[in-house]
Amino acid sequence: MLSRSDTPRLARRPGRLVAFSDAVFAIAVTLLVLEIQPPEDFGHLLRGLGALWSSYLAYALSFLLIGQVWVNHHVMFDRVRHVDRAVLFLNTLLLMVIAFLPFSTSLLAGALRAEQGLRTAVVVYGATLWTAAALFNVTWAHLRRAKLLYPGLGPFGVRAIGRRFALALIWIGSGVLVGVFVPIAGVVIIAGFLPAYYLPIPGEYGEDQKASDLRD
Repeated sequence: MLSRSDTPRLARRPGRLVAFSDAVFAIAVTLLVLEIQPPEDFGHLLRGLGALWSSYLAYALSFLLIGQVWVNHHVMFDRVRHVDRAVLFLNTLLLMVIAFLPFSTSLLAGALRAEQGLRTAVVVYGATLWTAAALFNVTWAHLRRAKLLYPGLGPFGVRAIGRRFALALIWIGSGVLVGVFVPIAGVVIIAGFLPAYYLPIPGEYGEDQKASDLRD
């Protein structure tokens, strides 16, 4: 069953949306490394490279976070039969946020290096990620409501994926809130959800997998 905003003749497969999104993710992670400028004083190159520690840290964190968003983007759209105009719009907003992340990363790295403005930098960085998480939740809710998901996913998988996306809002939001008072602790909290969100989601492969697990 398609969304009311589309007719069967206008049914859109998610392939082009995913391909375009993958390209934006690739560009975003490439821009991250371009923000790291080599030292100007080659007479003390080792010292200059060491002074860029904050850029390395922010680069690694953001690269893994964008990678995590990319993984969960596929988790979501691999379960989608068709997309409507609302999904196209929401995904465009998500990609706009992802494309902004290199700037937030540069801001965080600069604040760490200067030891000034760190509270604001952490809040901007965390708010960027929180906005991406919010768009994931809105998109997933619309996909469910408009019945654009494959029926084989089943209610167990749908709820499990939804819970994972909802938890990200709480987790990142907590990091932003803590970052207002203790910036470094806020970054640690935000980074802490990286391992959990690379793990598979129970039931994400649908009812067939659940039935097989029960038999085992």
